[in-house]
Amino acid sequence: MTRAPWHRRHPVAVDVAIAVVLTLVDTWSTLAGQTWWPEDPGATAHVLLGVQAAACLSLAVRRRAPLTVVAVLGAFTLLVTLLVAPLGVLAPADRGNLWAPFSTALAAYGPLFYTQRRQGCRSGGTDGADPRGRRTALVVLALFTVVVARPWELSPTVITIGLLRTAVGPLLALYFDARRRLVLALTERAERAERERHLLAEQARAEERARLAGEMHDVVTHRVSLMVLQAGALRMTAADETTRQAAEELRAAGCQAMEELRDLVGILRTAPEGDRTPSVGGFPALVAESTAVGVPAELVEEGDRSLASPVVGRTAYRVVREALTNVRKHAPGARVTVRVEYEEAQVRVTVRNTRPPEGAGAAGNGLARTGSGLGIVNLRQRMELVHGTLRAGPAPDGGFSVEAVLPAYVPTAETAV
Repeated sequence: MTRAPWHRRHPVAVDVAIAVVLTLVDTWSTLAGQTWWPEDPGATAHVLLGVQAAACLSLAVRRRAPLTVVAVLGAFTLLVTLLVAPLGVLAPADRGNLWAPFSTALAAYGPLFYTQRRQGCRSGGTDGADPRGRRTALVVLALFTVVVARPWELSPTVITIGLLRTAVGPLLALYFDARRRLVLALTERAERAERERHLLAEQARAEERARLAGEMHDVVTHRVSLMVLQAGALRMTAADETTRQAAEELRAAGCQAMEELRDLVGILRTAPEGDRTPSVGGFPALVAESTAVGVPAELVEEGDRSLASPVVGRTAYRVVREALTNVRKHAPGARVTVRVEYEEAQVRVTVRNTRPPEGAGAAGNGLARTGSGLGIVNLRQRMELVHGTLRAGPAPDGGFSVEAVLPAYVPTAETAV
């Protein structure tokens, strides 16, 4: 982020410096006879010079109290005017000069700029439009102009210079205030357009995910349901027990595939109500199934299963299932240890297999050539959905290790109801 300039970070110091400089300038110009200084100054003139310096120093608070600064300098100018005429206490060297110090030009800038900004900030708006504050500033500036220009003396030079002295500041203030409000309006419009663009992109992504989920559900469910029905029919009509058992296994696998499809569609769309996809409670069945097909596996669980939320449990189940499938494909005969650690903040799943026995290579069972090679990639994508991490690689003993760390709780639509 770019750091603001020094003068913006220290406005008070800038105002004090400006006030001091203008006080010195006005003091010098007064002593040089460019304003009200008399040819034969007395005690009154010197006291009045000190009062002028104090009035000019009020510019230090021009941001916080712009109307007060104008009132102070206007009161000083009116005092000088009254002392010159009608009181006659002061006799300037040149009666055609302005009695007001040069500081009045900067003071006239404040009421229409800083007052509007402060009132706009208090109201929480960006345009700073406050009719009452603007009317008050205009009335004060009108009175200030009358005091400075001395229109009752009918001096064209004094009136013209006085009008320029008090009009340039307000005109500049109106310009800068309008420019500031325009920039704020454009910035707000750009931010609103950016927010709308982000919302439209989110909506488009949600619609695309819903469309993909619907197509996947319609197409794949149709085909798998046909397989399940045909397997059920085969089980009922088969003549021998072996065929009936194979048909039943095929039907059960199809039903499980449909359940897993529902879970996948739930990730794309939202978690379906009553999702019966296996969670952490399905680990023993996975391990027993792996042992039954010739890959000895051991399950070690530490902690309370209830600490894992449903989405986390289903994701952990898929990690274990994919890891065991890879062992059967690439390391037949190896021993597998499945370790699950339930903690309050996270769930850690580790599936580690030993080196496969000599002569029991993966090429012999033909399963290594049946995979798509995307199992671990898909697992990483699924882990990203729940903000987890996955590491997979060779173990020091020559085996292979898959380690997943998931947050213990991931809110879903079903838990937010």
